Amino acid sequence: MQCPHFDAGRCRSCALMGVPYADQLTRADGEVRALLAEHVRPAETAGGATLPAPRWEPPSASVESGFRNKAKLVVTGTAAEPRLGILDPDQHPRHHDGTGHDLRDCGLYEPGMQTVFDAVARSIARAGLTPYDVASRTGELKNVIVTLSPDAECMVRFVLRSTAQLEALRAEVPALRGELDAAGVPAVVVTANLLPRHVALPEGEEEVHLAGDRTLTMRINGIGLRLRPQGFFQTNTQVTSALYAAAADWVEEASAGHEAHKDPAGAVPVHRVWDLYCGVGGFAFHLAGEDRQVWGQEASAEAIAAARTTAAELGLADRVRFDAGDATRALSSATPSGSDDPPVPSPDVVVVNPPRRGIGAELSEALEASAVPLVVYSSCNAKTLAQDLARMPSYRLERVRVFDMFPQTAHAETLVLLRRR
Repeated sequence: MQCPHFDAGRCRSCALMGVPYADQLTRADGEVRALLAEHVRPAETAGGATLPAPRWEPPSASVESGFRNKAKLVVTGTAAEPRLGILDPDQHPRHHDGTGHDLRDCGLYEPGMQTVFDAVARSIARAGLTPYDVASRTGELKNVIVTLSPDAECMVRFVLRSTAQLEALRAEVPALRGELDAAGVPAVVVTANLLPRHVALPEGEEEVHLAGDRTLTMRINGIGLRLRPQGFFQTNTQVTSALYAAAADWVEEASAGHEAHKDPAGAVPVHRVWDLYCGVGGFAFHLAGEDRQVWGQEASAEAIAAARTTAAELGLADRVRFDAGDATRALSSATPSGSDDPPVPSPDVVVVNPPRRGIGAELSEALEASAVPLVVYSSCNAKTLAQDLARMPSYRLERVRVFDMFPQTAHAETLVLLRRR
């Protein structure tokens, strides 16, 4: 991939730009191998059975460009000629003069995203929305956040400093939706987000629904996951599909004692799954089955509301449940916080998909002290993954695979399957 913005020094987000993609994959896989080296042990004997060394599977590749389904664009320039992109990276944040670079043509975004960006820019001009000026702390429109679904539908969010220009934006929304409908990229969700503080954040806590539905459907492997405006979703749809499918396959094979990967320690029947840090339920719905009870927990009430909507639409609400709460403390409480439901039975599999800080000492030590036979850990930071594994010596690493969720950068997602010794 080649990028004129990178070549001109306007944007340096893609630190590996210019590195052959095959080399990027090898590098990502090698870095994770090095970080997890002390946990990749040779075959060992336990209970009279010879346990094989971990299966380290080939990395899951992405397309090199056109893979991002979400954009968080800083708005600079003027109301008449807005720029959607980033602030000048060469200026110190405390002394920034508000100069920005337009990145609407960034090669990372999925096809169709630029059509949305251009329509949004025209709407900004028609509505007279004044871009927020970092230096003077004046103006209203701070950021625009766009998410594109696999069905070519989009969610558009305008991040405003206050409600001063909210009605002007509201009046413009029908024209924006009409333009995007005609372009074949309908805006099924349009909102305003309020961020009154002068902080380096992409969005605030308050969301104002302006038009359309309350959720955007992100269809992954045939499952229509519902995404609300403040919910989290992986930014690479292709690799996310592979990640969820791999987790489901690994659990199925561990449960059934699949001949191709049969573990000498025997099959682990899986009837109860906990999905911690579940987001909108991606792992939960991929692991759901006719004879399984699945429970997910997540701090974001928005994500939980979306997951419950998906469960109802799929007819799974009786066996796939979700609760808002602190996933870190899930194992220390038999009943989910704030729930009127009966206690959640102890799981056969715990799935964790934490933020970059990892699951931390409390949850990793709780897992270590538990009787949970299988753990599926999806990590966006192999350093904290290694730290968490060190606190769980009763688990052995059974399968590992790196997923290149972020081509052109040094970041990668790592999926591991842990089995209790």
